[in-house]
Amino acid sequence: MTLRKRNRAAILLCSVALVALTVPALARPSHHKARHAVAAMPAQNTGADHDDRYAIAAQQTAGEATQSQSRRRAAPAQANSALGGFTSNSLVSEARKYIGTNPTGRGSLWCGAFMDLVLKKTGHAGGGNLASSYARYGTRVSGPQVGAIAVMGRRGGGHVGVVTGIDPNGNPIVLSGNTWNRSTGGRHTVAEQVYPRGRIYAYVMP
Repeated sequence: MTLRKRNRAAILLCSVALVALTVPALARPSHHKARHAVAAMPAQNTGADHDDRYAIAAQQTAGEATQSQSRRRAAPAQANSALGGFTSNSLVSEARKYIGTNPTGRGSLWCGAFMDLVLKKTGHAGGGNLASSYARYGTRVSGPQVGAIAVMGRRGGGHVGVVTGIDPNGNPIVLSGNTWNRSTGGRHTVAEQVYPRGRIYAYVMP
């Protein structure tokens, strides 16, 4: 082989070796850049977080609406109780069973006897037949309350009954025995009516 051919062969081998070394070197930075590109790519918003936030907000709004509706429904019930409407008070519930009647069998001055009957029917100690004696019965309270016993003055021994509500003017609605009743033709029965608040001189809770 001539010297010229040897030189050409050596140059060719060097070129092949240089290409072999250059290709991996060029490939490595490309992979590195690709990895950086993937790492730098922001996470795509799939909408799941957005939906969760709105779902939570919707649940909270629904809860507040339910509470508001409950408060609106409770308000009329409380008003009815204060104005003589439905109440769960056992004394009031028992007394209302006898509206329009005279369960005592007495012919006169029987409001105290009726109060005594209702107290005993509801598991309380009786207070006797005299209306005035109820001013010393139970625990004195400062004003009308549903379920409280109202004691008032009246010629012939006073009057007594149980408070079932309060009218818009602050007067107590009282359910009592021996009460003149228009609906029964003027007979005295158990009846419910408004009394002037100034007439009551004692309120007691059994």
